Amino acid sequence: MSRENRICDWAEGSKVEREYHDNEWGIPNHDDRYLFEMLILEGAQAGLSWSIILNKRNEYKKAFDNFEPSIVAKYSMKKREELLNNKGIVRNKRKIESAINNAIRFLEVQEEFGTFDKYIWSFTNGKQVINRWAKIEDVPSSSDLSRRISADLKMRGFTFVGEVIIYSYLQAIGVIDDHLVYCCRNKQ
Repeated sequence: MSRENRICDWAEGSKVEREYHDNEWGIPNHDDRYLFEMLILEGAQAGLSWSIILNKRNEYKKAFDNFEPSIVAKYSMKKREELLNNKGIVRNKRKIESAINNAIRFLEVQEEFGTFDKYIWSFTNGKQVINRWAKIEDVPSSSDLSRRISADLKMRGFTFVGEVIIYSYLQAIGVIDDHLVYCCRNKQ
């Protein structure tokens, strides 16, 4: 298979994974709503496969008001119960409470930095980290960068933001580009 057609191994499983790989993963995104969406989805994914979350993504968008942090931050007990009973999302109380907590913290970061985008990209001075891994086994699950950001987020009160979740998050929002060297998305 030519380089024009090859993709990262993990994205070969389904259409939804392929679309995410081709159109989002490793591509810098600076939209705060999207940055919040990915933070919530990455937290929901903890202990599960990314494929499960991608397949539930539309339901998450509906359930979490299109990931508007100012709305999510004000969820009532009734709304929390509704989420716990929503079969379209992962019905884990800790993950749902984390999403609401993280919306509050997200707004605090926006207030301090102007945007969450400015905050998250400040860790790399606005520059994308581009790796050149030869095979999927070479891609780490965490890094010094994800450890630093994880620690800072935890200090700010965020939850479900361990170094592995944050590494995946940084890939999702394009701070880190881990497309394999043979992938058609790689910018050699």
